[in-house]
Amino acid sequence: MTAPRTPSPRKAFGRLSLPERAYVTDALRTETVGGVLLLVAAVTALVWANVPGLHDSYESVSHFHFGPEALGLNLSVAHWAADGLLAIFFFVAGIELKRELVAGDLRDPRAAALPVVAALCGMAAPALVYTLTSGAGGGSLAGWAVPTATDIAFALAVLAVIGTSLPSALRAFLLTLAVVDDLFAILIIAVFFTDDLNFAALGGAVAGLVVFWLLLRKGVGGWYVYVPLALVVWGLMYNSGIHATIAGVAMGLMLRCHRHSGEDHAPGERIEHLVRPLSAGLAVPLFALFSAGVTVSGGALAEVFTQPETLGVVLGLVVGKTLGIFGGTWLTARFTRASLSDELAWADVFAVATLAGIGFTVSLLIGELAFEDDTSMTNSVKAAVLTGSLIATALAAVLLKIRNAKYRRLTEEEERDEDHNRVPDVYEQDDPAYHLRMAEIHERKAAEHRRLAREKAAERDALADMTGGAGEDHDGPA
Repeated sequence: MTAPRTPSPRKAFGRLSLPERAYVTDALRTETVGGVLLLVAAVTALVWANVPGLHDSYESVSHFHFGPEALGLNLSVAHWAADGLLAIFFFVAGIELKRELVAGDLRDPRAAALPVVAALCGMAAPALVYTLTSGAGGGSLAGWAVPTATDIAFALAVLAVIGTSLPSALRAFLLTLAVVDDLFAILIIAVFFTDDLNFAALGGAVAGLVVFWLLLRKGVGGWYVYVPLALVVWGLMYNSGIHATIAGVAMGLMLRCHRHSGEDHAPGERIEHLVRPLSAGLAVPLFALFSAGVTVSGGALAEVFTQPETLGVVLGLVVGKTLGIFGGTWLTARFTRASLSDELAWADVFAVATLAGIGFTVSLLIGELAFEDDTSMTNSVKAAVLTGSLIATALAAVLLKIRNAKYRRLTEEEERDEDHNRVPDVYEQDDPAYHLRMAEIHERKAAEHRRLAREKAAERDALADMTGGAGEDHDGPA
């Protein structure tokens, strides 16, 4: 009787499948460019808000109101950026989440366990660190959710700046982690930062979402149908009292992200491909431009480490995020059959966990919501988010640089394509056609080397004959 086969342990951070690798590479390329723009926008905001001759103009532009008052949408520029433009960001986040659930790593419960547990621990630990720190100092507990978010665009921009060739599996883990992180951040905003509800507006928003879903199910096409409907749903959601970005998430989750027969790309993939550059390249940087402009001085920076609320935010991002994600990953590997990939060490997971401590976009948004009635504390919390993100950036840069040579070798191995068919060789090891192509390539190279060897040998023989002939003439009689 044949003994039952024991399933082999699943490798955590193992090599991605080829389709998943292509998707991750495309997504990360856009997010990295967007992250660089985000960095530029953040620096611009800080300069604009802190140069004495420019500060007043920054305040004037940020607080300039426009929009239809009759519809309850006469908002400031900063408000439009936070509630309007970020709806585009969360729309893309909704599509990403839907895709992960139906076609990505999250569709397999065993594969999903690692990023989900890591993300949950990476949100619970910062909230706990903030609560303990602020509570011990007699501060407000309202900002417990501020350090729970990870900014994937900012993190990838840091990777681009420091030039770390992070292996695709670790980048995919960071991306999936951020998707799950965004989901729970959305739930936090919806549950904890909704005050008075306007049920008429909420009912209208729900009706609009139902119409949106029915049109998708019927296969109705055309941006001129969906964009006006999306704007109506967003306006109703804003007036309902629920944060308007929830409308973006809901519509993103409704898009179909699995392919039908004959389709090269699902509708959700196509729309995400079109909208992601708008989100990463315009919406998020503009939000950063009008949210990161806090007044920075020696006294303000000192207060970040003396006020219990701001210290809680900094420690939550730097300590809580790192320990939460690393601890969640380790516990998942410890108590399941998952094991770390042979090419990586736990130090690599710790470095990525540190990188996830860069909380910017959503952290700034939650900071505004948590302390919306206290302008001074809002600015202090924003300064704390910037400070914590900067410290996490510095720590991650040092840790990743230490392992950069190893990452570079892994990346080169992942991307090697000796048969020039645009498919990395590591994905073709079980394909007989690949080995036949490589055999032909090696035979051509061997033939070329034999030809060169014959030519070199002929040159040496000719040189020897010339040297030998000259010697005989010299030794003969004068």
